[in-house]
Amino acid sequence: MAMIEERNPLGRVFLWIFLISLALICIVPFYMMMINATRSNVEISQGVYLLPGNDLLKNYEIIQGKVDIWRGFISSIIISVPSVFLSAIFSALTAYGFAKFHFKGKEGFFWIILGTMMVPMQLGLIGYYDLCIKLGIIDTYWPLILPSAANAAMVFFIRSYIESSIPDSLVEAGIIDGAGELYIFWRLIFPLAMPAVATMSIFTFIVKWNDLLNPLVLLNTAEKFPMPVVVANIRGLYEMNFGAIYLGVAISVIPIIIVVATFSKALIRGLTIGAVKG
Repeated sequence: MAMIEERNPLGRVFLWIFLISLALICIVPFYMMMINATRSNVEISQGVYLLPGNDLLKNYEIIQGKVDIWRGFISSIIISVPSVFLSAIFSALTAYGFAKFHFKGKEGFFWIILGTMMVPMQLGLIGYYDLCIKLGIIDTYWPLILPSAANAAMVFFIRSYIESSIPDSLVEAGIIDGAGELYIFWRLIFPLAMPAVATMSIFTFIVKWNDLLNPLVLLNTAEKFPMPVVVANIRGLYEMNFGAIYLGVAISVIPIIIVVATFSKALIRGLTIGAVKG
């Protein structure tokens, strides 16, 4: 590797330029969002600013005058956090069953589960809305939380991790020692599969936190609206205050940044499954 770097210094320079450019492309939109959150509607319409303005408190007062953004913040937490736990537990259980158990029709059932990923969520929304009405759970958080227990993408990812990283001999050793299936799952499989579980949990949290369509359809009470709906409601009927909207989006994005930054190591471990070691 050292010889390659010495012979190709120009390639290394281009690689660093590419990576820095990619980082800037990712960072600049967030930076501009934070800057615009401190600017007035007139200033934003006049051009691009690189330094913060003086209208942060004014934009915050505009938001508070139109919506209860912190109530929306709490609603998003109430929806997202239980959804992540449900998705992680049930997906890991299902993935463990498909990875380590042998039964007739296993592959067929697995492909049926994967097939549900090909169906757009919007196609089943009307039927799901009718089901929620019959169950009496419309305008509650339950219709937004319970479907997370069936996460086909998470099942696929965790199953691949278990098959590639956890040997059958470990499960067999637990059975020989007299351990039950749940004990093996909780004490052996789940801790070892945590990189994959954490990786997909991050993505599940992001999807749930940013979900706009489902809460808009399934919730009727404004006090229960999560952040995406609350931010959308910042728009006035006859005017649009971009500074307030940027501030609302910035407040909404902060938890996602915290989650990704906190669990970034687990995310990297999960995404490098099968990487060459050396």
